[in-house]
This record gives sequence, C-alpha cells and structure tokens, in this order.
Amino acid sequence: MNNLKVIIVGAGMGGLTTAIALTQAGYRVEIYDLVRELRPAGAGISLWSNGVKVLNRLGLGEQIAAIGGPMERMSYRSKTGDVLNDFSLDPLVERVGQRPYPVARTDLQTMLLNAFGADKVQLKAKCVAVEQTADSATAIFENGHRATGDLVIGADGTHSLIRNAVLGQPTERRYAGYVNWNGLVPVDEEIAPANSWVIYAGDAQRASLMPVGGDRFYFFFDVPLPASAAKTASPGDARTELGHYFAGWAEPVQKLIQRLDPATTNRVPIHDIEPLPKLVNGRIALLGDAGHSTTPDLGQGGCQAIEDAWQITNALLTTNISVADALQRYESARSDRTAEIILKARKRADMIHGKDPALTQQWYADLAQADGTGIMDAIGNIILKGPMG
Repeated sequence: MNNLKVIIVGAGMGGLTTAIALTQAGYRVEIYDLVRELRPAGAGISLWSNGVKVLNRLGLGEQIAAIGGPMERMSYRSKTGDVLNDFSLDPLVERVGQRPYPVARTDLQTMLLNAFGADKVQLKAKCVAVEQTADSATAIFENGHRATGDLVIGADGTHSLIRNAVLGQPTERRYAGYVNWNGLVPVDEEIAPANSWVIYAGDAQRASLMPVGGDRFYFFFDVPLPASAAKTASPGDARTELGHYFAGWAEPVQKLIQRLDPATTNRVPIHDIEPLPKLVNGRIALLGDAGHSTTPDLGQGGCQAIEDAWQITNALLTTNISVADALQRYESARSDRTAEIILKARKRADMIHGKDPALTQQWYADLAQADGTGIMDAIGNIILKGPMG
C-alpha cells in the first residue's frame, strides 16, 4: 500500500495535519474545502502536550513553539478576584515530556497551510455525496467534480455531511447548555500575568485569559443560557451582553470586556455529539469534529483531531492487508479514546455551568483548597493516554 491516493474533505486543523502526515508517509493527497477563503473558526485554542508531540514528530516543533504562548502557570480566581489557587505547570511538563502551547487559530492554520502547501488546497469545493466500490472511494462535489482515491477522509467538521454517509443517517448535535464568547486582546499585566492561564469562576460562569504568541491573550467567557436565548444576539453586541452577565465581577474582567473588539469577538452556542457507533465505513473514515465533536471543557478538541491524523497515517503504514483493514484499525484505536473525551468534557461542562448547583458550589470550594496537583494529574492522565504517551 505504498502508492495510495487519499481524498480529504475539509482543510481545517485535522484535515491539514492529516494531509501533512500522509504526504510525509509518501501518499498522494488531494484536499478540498467548501469555503472561498480558509478562515479558522474561533480565535484561539489550547494545544496540550499530546497534540504538540504529534506536531513535533511531523517536523513542526520549532514552528509551533514560535507561535505558542508562554503558558507557565495556572490560576483560578473567584468572580471578585480572590485567588483560589495559583501554581506552576512545570510538574505537569516534567511528567508528560512536553510543554503545552496555546495558539491563535489563524497562526496555527497558517503554519499548517505553509507546511502542506496552501496552493494545493482546492477551495470552493462543496462535497455533496460520497460513494465507494470494492477498490475505490469518491467524493462528489456540487460543481460536478468527482475526486476518486483509495479512501476518502471526512474532516468536514461538526456539521459533517460525510458523517451521515458513514452512519447511514443524520446525527443531531446536542446543545451543551452554555454560550462561549472568545477572541484575542493584547497582553496587559493589569488583566493577567503574561505567562499564566487565569480563570475567573462564579455563578456557573467563567472568564478566562490564556497567553498565545504575538503578545496576545486568547480570552473566553462562558454563560449558561437556555437554548432559546443562546441564538439571540445582535452582531457586535458582545460588550453589552458580557457587561450584563459579568456585572460586579473583578476589575480585570471589566477591563477585558472594555478592551475586547466586538467586531472580532465570536459568540458560539456550544454543542457536542453523542459518541458514534463507528468512525469508518469501508474506505470512508471520519476524523476530528466530524467523528467526535466535543465541548471545549477539557481543551482536547483540536488535540484529538491531531491524534486522529497520526493514528490514521500509522494504520495505513503498518498493514499490507487492505485499506479497509487499516481503517478498521484506526477506528479501533480511536473510538474508545474519543468517546471518553466527549463524555468527560460533557461531565465537566455540566459541573462548571451549574447543571447541578450543589456540585458547582462544591467545585468552587475544592478549588480554594487545591494546590494544583489534582488538576495537573487529571490533565496529565488525558495527555498520556495519547498515541505518543
């Protein structure tokens, strides 16, 4: 299986990382995306060590370090600004063998595009169907183009069309019960230390700042809202909404709200999907959010897409039986891992956002007694279950 041709639908983080890995393995890759211009969804992302290790193995270690933020500490604070805990992440880094790198999504997308070759991504290509025979798989596009290869990888995101083809039926996304606002602001020590991930928590809400490259913070706000209210907001109204929901919170939170740019602040009702019964159908495979869309409460969505890229490439490289056999091995390696992430993230989202108020209050009390060991242990356990340990 040394001369495979792979069709990838979706040129986001997962699709591009897969394209890079497969190309380095010697396979021919065609990648398509429906957009006219590749613009990443969301402002930033926390790349934990399991994702970074894969990028290192693909020869992108120096580049990811250059665009990643210097996240050396972690701090939880009450809504009024009292420090609940503050600790160095050095013990976590020593345990897992790699620093995390929070990054701006645009920087990450640019890095991956440059590594693969931006001119090789075929845009304005909306996939409308996939089909397969015993010997090939084909992605069919709205403009009539048919891209045929030995396999098709659906990296087409949380609204995946290819997921429907793999499962034989549509999948409903589940509203997680809260809305997330996110964006980028310049680093300012009046808001948070430049080397620390700071999370304000209270009233089942969060306000968070995380350092990324270019002397910027990636920020996000979480507010639990009923589904009817999650979709209703005026464009550019982030300051008004957040000023209302976070009235009375600590001064750094107020400064952040005033300094964010409403025009570039994303407002996202958070959804996930139930763990899927399968990720593969013959010569068609799902990857990233198409296969395991999760809430961001573990910070593992992007890392799991990157792990997928590495695992599917290794599965193809390490069998000479058939493409279908390789994809079944990929599915076996990824199904339990990604299902666990979805369910753990969902459980944590419910705890953070007040689904059981008593549980949320207990979490606040536990944070005030924590020295960081338990938090780092939980993060480390997730990282070390990845394909690179």
